[in-house]
Amino acid sequence: MQYRALGRTGIMVSRLCFGALTISPLQANLSLKEGAAVIRRALECGVNFIDTAELYRTYSYIREALRGFDRDVVICSKCYEYTYQGMKQSVEKALNELGRDYVDIFMLHEQESSLTIKGHWEAYGYLLEAKKKGIIRAAGISTHHVGGVLGAAEFPEIDVIHPLINASGIGIMGGTREDMLAAIRAAAAVGKGIYAMKALGGGHLLDRPEAAFEYIMSIPEIDAVAVGMSSVHEVEYNTLLFSGKEVTPELKTIVGRQVRRLHIDDWCLGCGQCVERCRSGALEMKAGKAKVDEVRCILCSYCAAACPDFCIKVI
Repeated sequence: MQYRALGRTGIMVSRLCFGALTISPLQANLSLKEGAAVIRRALECGVNFIDTAELYRTYSYIREALRGFDRDVVICSKCYEYTYQGMKQSVEKALNELGRDYVDIFMLHEQESSLTIKGHWEAYGYLLEAKKKGIIRAAGISTHHVGGVLGAAEFPEIDVIHPLINASGIGIMGGTREDMLAAIRAAAAVGKGIYAMKALGGGHLLDRPEAAFEYIMSIPEIDAVAVGMSSVHEVEYNTLLFSGKEVTPELKTIVGRQVRRLHIDDWCLGCGQCVERCRSGALEMKAGKAKVDEVRCILCSYCAAACPDFCIKVI
């Protein structure tokens, strides 16, 4: 496994980051034992970096996976809080549920521009205090927007940026793939740590993962990339790719990477909360039910978190 310093934070991370969303109740909905086993296998294969969020409800999986593991593991979490007290409670929840006395990185979730960052600055102020106290080691933002990356680059207090980028530009908001790449390069030039998301386009590039990962790994400004994995075989497949080793035909067959899709159950009541939550414009109301445009959908599953009846799933 290859390792890189995450910007100027001094934090060393594996270039393959375990994206915890996939094992969560919002997607694969693995049992605690199953999900922890997948994470643990990634750690055993050299991954030392886990990406999660309060929204994902995966703290218990991570805590179980780390039980008895004797090497350092970097954890990044994030939330949507915009007040000082709300952020304080979110960080404390992460500490309690992870069973740790610090979280390596904590972020504002899904920022769109310098304006949204400023709108959340009270919450970010708590992160800066927590950093001084050693409760977190670094702070930052996640974003699907070109403007989010450019905005974050303007703030010296922001250490790490978690942007969406992939070879096909799927899911990038406010610009093209090249626009996002230019924004990432500008942010890295001023010392921001960069770890990418959605290298496989939310599942849309699963038919060509080697090429998708090769594209991301070829960008020198990207220190790591978070990849969702829901089985031990997927972990072994991805860690081989990120280690520059050959994947056997047998393992390729076992993994059998099938394109996923967003599924909306028949009992959808048409409340519209998922449509409001979708940042990709992939959902709309038709005949009183939520309907998905599979071309626009990036399978982020955030709509599932907004559904009060939990009738939206990635399958």
